[in-house]
Amino acid sequence: MPPKSNDIEAGQAIKRLPSNAELVPHAGKITMDEPAYFGKGILKDFKTTVGTHWREEMTNFNQKTVAVSMLMFITVIAPTLAFGASYSTATESHIGAIETILATAWIGCAYSFIGGMPLCIIGSTGPVLAFTTVLYDMSKNMDIPFYTFYAWVSVWMLIYAFLCSFFDLTRFVRLATRFTDDIFAFLIVSIFVIKAIGDPFGGVDGILFPFDPNHKTHQNQDADYDFLQVALLGVILGFGTTWLIFYLRSFKNSSFFCNDTMRSSIHDFSVTFSVLIWTIVSKVIFKDVEVASLKVPDQFEPTFQCCDDACTLAFPRDCPDQAERAGVRSWFADMADTNGKGWVPIAAAGPAVLAFFLLYLDNGITWHLIMHKSNNVQHGEAYNYDLLLSGCFNFVNGLLGLPWLVATTVPCIVHLNSLSEKDKDGNVLYVQETRLTMLFSHMCVGFSILALDLLKLLPLPVLNGVFLFMGVSALPGIQFWNRFLLFFQQPSKYPETPYTKYMDKGRIHLFTIIEMFFFAMVFVVQNIKAVAVVFPMMTFFCIPARTHLLPRFFEGWELVLLDGDIFEIQEWIDKKADSVAEYEASLRGDLSEYEDDATQ
Repeated sequence: MPPKSNDIEAGQAIKRLPSNAELVPHAGKITMDEPAYFGKGILKDFKTTVGTHWREEMTNFNQKTVAVSMLMFITVIAPTLAFGASYSTATESHIGAIETILATAWIGCAYSFIGGMPLCIIGSTGPVLAFTTVLYDMSKNMDIPFYTFYAWVSVWMLIYAFLCSFFDLTRFVRLATRFTDDIFAFLIVSIFVIKAIGDPFGGVDGILFPFDPNHKTHQNQDADYDFLQVALLGVILGFGTTWLIFYLRSFKNSSFFCNDTMRSSIHDFSVTFSVLIWTIVSKVIFKDVEVASLKVPDQFEPTFQCCDDACTLAFPRDCPDQAERAGVRSWFADMADTNGKGWVPIAAAGPAVLAFFLLYLDNGITWHLIMHKSNNVQHGEAYNYDLLLSGCFNFVNGLLGLPWLVATTVPCIVHLNSLSEKDKDGNVLYVQETRLTMLFSHMCVGFSILALDLLKLLPLPVLNGVFLFMGVSALPGIQFWNRFLLFFQQPSKYPETPYTKYMDKGRIHLFTIIEMFFFAMVFVVQNIKAVAVVFPMMTFFCIPARTHLLPRFFEGWELVLLDGDIFEIQEWIDKKADSVAEYEASLRGDLSEYEDDATQ
């Protein structure tokens, strides 16, 4: 009960406790950045990133740099080769593993020198592969040489990238909040986990697939071959690799070993140690069991082999009676070879629109996720500058017949987490922002061309174990996943977060259910091959859903706690604490402190 009037100093009224919505009137509102037209955004991005921090980022070499470089090499090389095999199948060997290795190596090294956000790893992605397949089919249907058509689409894509950067159109992707970021991140993480274990949608060689007696790895084997033995060893190697990585990483906060340096070393090199140990187990202890290894090309040369000097027919598919190939295709596309169709350079502008949209969204959403304020990245962002760079890099790749590359979400998250120091609650305290880890890891990718036989020693289940670790280790940093787990937890045991502390659990669950609905739509589209190419567009639709739909279901302060950045959340919490303190002071009749503040 409020105190009686005679308990309060004369002339002093009891303050009303403000509602949650009144604490920060602008809470939950999303505003667009001021535009930086006519190239001003590009120049600003360059000055605040490369122009300010380049020397520091190129000289901060230490033990973590070496450990993370080795981790990122393993993280990058396996999907690079896997995508190379997929490209080879989808484009009938016009693009293959050698092309993906070369593209990944040179762009990674170049970006590490001149890129604006070097925490973001560049690589191949499924949507870009799907769109390249569409382009290849279009070129066949129109009877146009693929390399020519691909190169002209790359020219237009560069033009669109320049216009978008020049007029600061990247500010639209910066409207994304945690709602969109979490959906996209959880999608990519789920893809890594599913593909590591075994993808029922795409038939990827996951850890569990060898248990299928008709699996391709069991074909053309001798009579003594036991597929169950191979499958069981694959499970041990795959899950063993994942378990050992987590086990070694746990030593960082343990009491074992003599000092922090030793514990940090074991943590930093955990992936490398695990891969080496389980590879030795496979090749030495179980050397008689033929577990599938990483598929690697035999030599460095263009993948497409020719039946004749004109290189218009593919060997041996188009000339089965020919004993030897006539050669391989040229590294450079002949842009004048349109097969008599002079309209090709103009017609390429159409499909280039969708190609650019993939470039814009795959890059933009991943950049936004990595540069989120909760990650405590201090060296600035460079959306316009890096988009222009991406257009330039992929223009060169188009001329060389190499795959287009964009920022890849899970490797970027792994890179960021590996360079971060966190407290016991998982909050990022410090990030070693360096260019050296990308440079060294992609140099290793390039040098791997000289040691292709060594890569063949890596067991495929071990690499799948690394993929599984990458996916699982990224989950705790995704708030969507943490809120999903609340469905299965006792409310009194919820972890203390701003939203669990101040919001009703039903409201939290409603937000999560809405997020699950949008995630399901994006996931389904991504796994239907006929429409998979538009999945980034579906992800982009989450931005207007957040800005226009969610405010109809939630108050602004609720959206701040669930979807705001750390500064907005802290502002609301501070206002909440101040209002409660002032209200309690008014009950005691002691408002002198607040009245003094109001008069200042």
